Amino acid sequence: MNNERIVTALRILSTDAINKAKSGHPGICLGAAPIMAALFFNVMNIVPDNPNWPNRDRFILSAGHGAPLLYSALNLAGYNVRIDDMKNLRQLHSITAGHPECDLVKGIDASTGPLGQGIAMGVGMALAERYQAASFNTEDIKLIDNYTYVLCGDGCLQEGVALEALSFCGHQKLNKFILLFDSNKIQLDGSTDLTVSEDYKTKFEAMGFNYVLVEDGNSTEAIVDAINACKAQTEKPSFIEVKTVIGYGTNLAGSAACHGAPIGEDNSNLLRSTFDWNYPPFEIPHEVYLEANKGIDKARTRYRRWNTSLEEYERKYPEKWVEYARSTYNSFNSPEWEEFEEGYSEATRKSGGMALELFQKECPNLIGGSADLTKSTMAKGINGN
Repeated sequence: MNNERIVTALRILSTDAINKAKSGHPGICLGAAPIMAALFFNVMNIVPDNPNWPNRDRFILSAGHGAPLLYSALNLAGYNVRIDDMKNLRQLHSITAGHPECDLVKGIDASTGPLGQGIAMGVGMALAERYQAASFNTEDIKLIDNYTYVLCGDGCLQEGVALEALSFCGHQKLNKFILLFDSNKIQLDGSTDLTVSEDYKTKFEAMGFNYVLVEDGNSTEAIVDAINACKAQTEKPSFIEVKTVIGYGTNLAGSAACHGAPIGEDNSNLLRSTFDWNYPPFEIPHEVYLEANKGIDKARTRYRRWNTSLEEYERKYPEKWVEYARSTYNSFNSPEWEEFEEGYSEATRKSGGMALELFQKECPNLIGGSADLTKSTMAKGINGN
């Protein structure tokens, strides 16, 4: 596969869209394009023909300001993001909003914007995979066997919501969770040295993560190798620090100047010259789409095998299949409501705990969370844990 041409297409299409919109964040789009190419066209099991395939791998762009890069990947992969949508980036009524919106674009698994929250949502998805796999997989058939990939930046790792979720992830040993860090040492105000001085290797290993460093963030192959190494171990979630250059390929590379402003026509021409891209804005040659499709075809083969397994599962385990279908497609019955009598007097938290138990009886895959306070919050669930 010609990953180099795919990476260039991602960079050019993203920055073309930002230039036309006169607004956006080109820095991450240029620096992290090899990460996106590694995931979408070399690693992930995704099928644009069926974007809601239950066993697909999940991807969350926690650094949601890099949305044009995600839209470009979805375009090359064959999702419902068209070139005209790229031309309408950040415009009213466009599906290509300034940050990813899962209800607008097929292939987006989570709406992201506030930094760090994408990490937390990814941990939740990895927990859901663990729960469903334990509930429905059998010795001979694995219906649920997907990974959750999250791409984050420095800002995400400075948010409390992310760190709490990551602590939980390491404690639960959610090995199907892989966090990729766009490590470019630049934030909006300048160098990250102004803000943090953390040793990420020590920090993540202390939280129970497997740590891997990719020194050359322009090597799609090195990123793929790192991901495969993380998948080969089954004991821990993984944190991959990928050393990248913000604004790579422009005369603004390595500076905060390209974080949140269009690169302009001169830098766009420089990009095209540097990467030998002799096409006008928004033109992607057909052969690049063919190259991208090669990676997607591998996932389609796995998808067909999974459908065969699903048919076998329904024949061999009819009762489990019914529960799997209810759980996967949320086809639950409404609970039988219980009304409190006049004069009822209990703490709201206790009443809330009773309501949670009521919902869980009909919806056993409802998973909540609590700090070590369940005796007070009453958020225990039907099994008391």
